[in-house]
Amino acid sequence: MCFLKTSNKDIFVQNTNIIMAEKKKTSYPKEKINILFLENISNAAVEQFTKSGYTSVKKITGALNEADLIKEIKNVHILGIRSKTQISSTVLAAATKLQAIGCFCIGVNQVNINAASENGIAVFNAPYSNTRSVAELVIGASILLIRKIVDKNIAAHQGKWMKDAAGSHELRGKTLGIIGYGNIGSQVSVLAEGLGMKVIFYDTETKLPLGNASDSKTLKELLQKSDIVTLHVPEIKSTENLINKQTLSYCKKGAIIINYARGTVVDLVALRKAILSGDIGGAAIDVFPLEPEKNGDMFESILQNLPNVILTPHIGGSTQEAQSNIGIDVSIKLFNYLEKGISTGSHSIPALALPPQEGAHRILHIHNNVPGVLSSINTLLSKNKINILGQYLKTNENIGYVVLDLDKSISKNALELLKGVKGTRKVRMLY
Repeated sequence: MCFLKTSNKDIFVQNTNIIMAEKKKTSYPKEKINILFLENISNAAVEQFTKSGYTSVKKITGALNEADLIKEIKNVHILGIRSKTQISSTVLAAATKLQAIGCFCIGVNQVNINAASENGIAVFNAPYSNTRSVAELVIGASILLIRKIVDKNIAAHQGKWMKDAAGSHELRGKTLGIIGYGNIGSQVSVLAEGLGMKVIFYDTETKLPLGNASDSKTLKELLQKSDIVTLHVPEIKSTENLINKQTLSYCKKGAIIINYARGTVVDLVALRKAILSGDIGGAAIDVFPLEPEKNGDMFESILQNLPNVILTPHIGGSTQEAQSNIGIDVSIKLFNYLEKGISTGSHSIPALALPPQEGAHRILHIHNNVPGVLSSINTLLSKNKINILGQYLKTNENIGYVVLDLDKSISKNALELLKGVKGTRKVRMLY
């Protein structure tokens, strides 16, 4: 598909028209589906639902703490969040009607995925929609830091004239080290090469280099060669304090550190010491171990007021284009699951793509992935003379997800029968 000369608004209209043009028949009236969006999710997401007939859509600007969220989520069927709302097992236990969670951001680490699986709740996100926004900001920060623009800007605002080329360099010819060569890291790679930089990367998984980028065998090797180091890794145990006193000691004298990944991957105490000693020449940090819950709250960091340091409030993906794209992307995934049972992109139940089935009842059955469940389902339906028109199954290590298209004329009691199958976690009549 070509998107030349096509705006985000055009894409939104196209997707909305596709959704509205399809015939939707759900077992539950749309006006009784309760949708809750937190953290000021893009209006593009709200409009996707309201234009498709869902009238009970509530939007809250900020995040909610656990106690308030438990109160709000009781009768919610679809929940939309960004990165600050924490979805614990306690919250999920209170969400007795919840069908799916949409994480309108890159990650899903704010959701207890195991608990979501146990409760048969699908969890979706938008892993690609804001990659360009983050990549552009990394390049922008690199230029500002390597030219020492940050300090010169502050001086100019204070009435001081600092016209000096000392310590100011071009990006061209410098080496950019990318830690984590995924969706964002690879985009940064392409943009950096376009500016004449040499790109090296380190990833725990084998990745195909783009352009002339080359992979480093070890993290130490990358740090020793890089003029600028940018991090694009997930928040997992192995990445906690990945950049620390030891790894900082491997860096070139005066190297620049950029973290637009997760707040736990850089030891800020060690980074502060390295900047003050002059071993590290500057830093751009967008994510922090502890962040304010909402706009206007007090923010404190030990990196404040250090030379050649850019601190931003977790805005790597915060552009209007990215937020609109995320709103559309996640909404479509939620629609597909809510109205068709399609679970492609889910992190908590197996991904299953489904064709439409006319003249049938569609039932979704989520169960423990143990031997004999599918056999029990088929035996039960057969004994009750319920004809199966279509059957689709996908499993992962813990969960099985089967979708059944049953003959309308003889399947009225199938839903209740399937609820009694041993190992069942959740059953829903789709239409």
